[in-house]
Amino acid sequence: MSQSAYISLVQGSTVAEIDLDAVKGQLHHYREQMALTGQQLGWDYADAAFPYSIETKPEAKEQWFYLKGTNPLYRYIVVGTGTREDNGASVPYIHLVLPNDSTHGDKAKANELCKWIGKQLQAEVKMFNGRTIYFNPRK
Repeated sequence: MSQSAYISLVQGSTVAEIDLDAVKGQLHHYREQMALTGQQLGWDYADAAFPYSIETKPEAKEQWFYLKGTNPLYRYIVVGTGTREDNGASVPYIHLVLPNDSTHGDKAKANELCKWIGKQLQAEVKMFNGRTIYFNPRK
């Protein structure tokens, strides 16, 4: 059975809406940050930190894309966006899905990406295990 995690843009988040291009931008920014870390460490950390290529399929119709693993330890993470209703308000979210054939490496990397994107966007992150992390400022 596939597993899902959600990054919800709630009140106090840095952006009010998100689309697939913005999510891809966040992933490219993550890779750039890891490359800079690698320069400081003196090795190619970007490939180890983000061992995926961003792939799209024609049937996705701009609703989702997937991260395809570039080595045998990683296979797939599916990423999409959408909105849901919560107490009469529209809440945009990023949806990460681990398909049935995903590896433990995929789950660990997806958790890391959820936390990083959630922190960047000051969002509410519902992890694969059902726990919620609040990066947004709350009263």
